[in-house]
This record gives sequence, structure tokens and C-alpha cells, in this order.
Amino acid sequence: MRFDSALGLEARRGPVAVAVKVLLYSGMVLIFTGPLVALLISAFNETLDPTAFTLWPDSFTFENFVQAGERNVYLYLFNSFVVVGFGLLLQVIVSVFAAYALARKKFRGMSIVMLIMLTTMMLPEEIIAIPLSLVLADLPVLHLDLIGTYAGMILPVGAWGFSILVMTEFMKEVPVELEEAARIDGAGELRTFFTIILPLCRPALGVIGVFGFTMIWDQYLLPLIVAPESGMWTLPIALRSLRSDEEVGIGVVLAASLLALLPSIIAFLAFQRQFMRGLTSGAIKG
Repeated sequence: MRFDSALGLEARRGPVAVAVKVLLYSGMVLIFTGPLVALLISAFNETLDPTAFTLWPDSFTFENFVQAGERNVYLYLFNSFVVVGFGLLLQVIVSVFAAYALARKKFRGMSIVMLIMLTTMMLPEEIIAIPLSLVLADLPVLHLDLIGTYAGMILPVGAWGFSILVMTEFMKEVPVELEEAARIDGAGELRTFFTIILPLCRPALGVIGVFGFTMIWDQYLLPLIVAPESGMWTLPIALRSLRSDEEVGIGVVLAASLLALLPSIIAFLAFQRQFMRGLTSGAIKG
């Protein structure tokens, strides 16, 4: 397998070229992985100097994680898992059904719907913060107050324009002949959707799964609006609180940061195969 880079280093031969490659690639690895290694090591280290970089802790300890538990970090981690679990499930369900309607159905105003979705992706969260807080405080039609509930943090992330757009474009590439053949065999629309179209969209599901998980996991403004008490905080809000608390050592902050980082890495590794296939499928079909 051959890998070509934009620098054209593969075409260079000889000891000088090899040395340049080694130095360049080593520098890239150090730049991208250095902060992660420093975070991993420092979280298990008693050293109070956050700028000290070492490949092994001076004094290995779990005390930082114990103190993090005393600061309710694990409660905030649980809250984050609840929000991201139900939020991502709702987001995927909404995305696949909305994408199916946009990719396979023809109706008036379709272009307007797509324009509205693209517009929502361009609006910063700070612009919609106040309107969102008013809506969550008095949900239209139902007149429910979702402030201080998990539902208030889950429902707003249930629909994301990026996920719907990715699924729509991917479903458009699924041959219509497969649906027609399934209908000839007597399959209904829902059965065709779940047995023919959805399995072919697994790469796209991997893409929206990774990006959706990261988007919901990193939410800061929404939990800040919805959670009036610290018992409902998610981990991003807790990290900001720990950093501003002078009584909390840097080791506890680094331990909490590591706990906040690991789920995103695990999610990427879990969906890595489908994620990479989803990113490259567009270029292959093009």
C-alpha cells in the first residue's frame, strides 16, 4: 500500500531524504500526540507543575482521581453519558427519517427546508441562547418547563443539520432500482427502508455517530442554560468550575480532563471503520 503526501516526499530517495522524512514525521507526531501524552501522564502524577513534560510519572498515584470523585466529577460524568446517550440516539433517529424524506420524497418547499437546515448550522450558539432558554422554560403547545431536567438538554440536540445533510446526500446515492425490486417482491416502505436502505448507509451512520457524539459531549452553553443546580451539570461545565476553584489542585483538573477526553476517543475507535468508509465513499462514487 502506497501513501502519497502533498509534500511529495515519497519521490525522494537517499539517506538525506530518509533523514528529512524521519525528522518531519517525528515532529508531526510530537506536535499532535504530545499534549495527549502530557495529559495522560500528568493525570497520574503528583507533580504540581502543569508545564512539566515527562514520559513517566515522577510518583504514580490515583489520588487525583480520588479527589475528583470527592468533587462529584463522576456524577458529572454520569450526567454527560445520560445526555449523550439519549441525545445521540434521538439525533440518529431524526436524521435517518428526515434524510429519507428529503432524499426519496418530492414535495413543495424541499429547497426551503434544506436552506433552513443549512442556516441553523451557520448560527452561533450564543445567538440562540436566549430564545432557546425561553422555549425550554415554556415548551410551545405542551407548556412544559424543561429547565432543570435531562429532557431540556436532550431534545435541543435531537435534530442537527449536519447529520441530516450527510445522511441525505448518502441516501441519494443508493440506487432506486433496489427499492423498486423490493416493492416488486412485496416489501412495504418501512421494510424496504430498514432492510435495504439503512444497511447500505452504515458508513454514513458511522460519520454522524462520531460527529454527533463529539458535538453533544462538548456541549457547554446548553447544559449551562438548563442546569440551574450543580447536580445536573455535565463534565464540560464541571471542568470550568474546577479550573476556577483555587482549592482544587491542577492534578484533579487534569484527571477530570482525561475522563472528559477518553469517551470521545473510544467513540471514534468504535466507529472508526464506518467513519473512514463514510468519509471516502463520496470520493469513490464521484
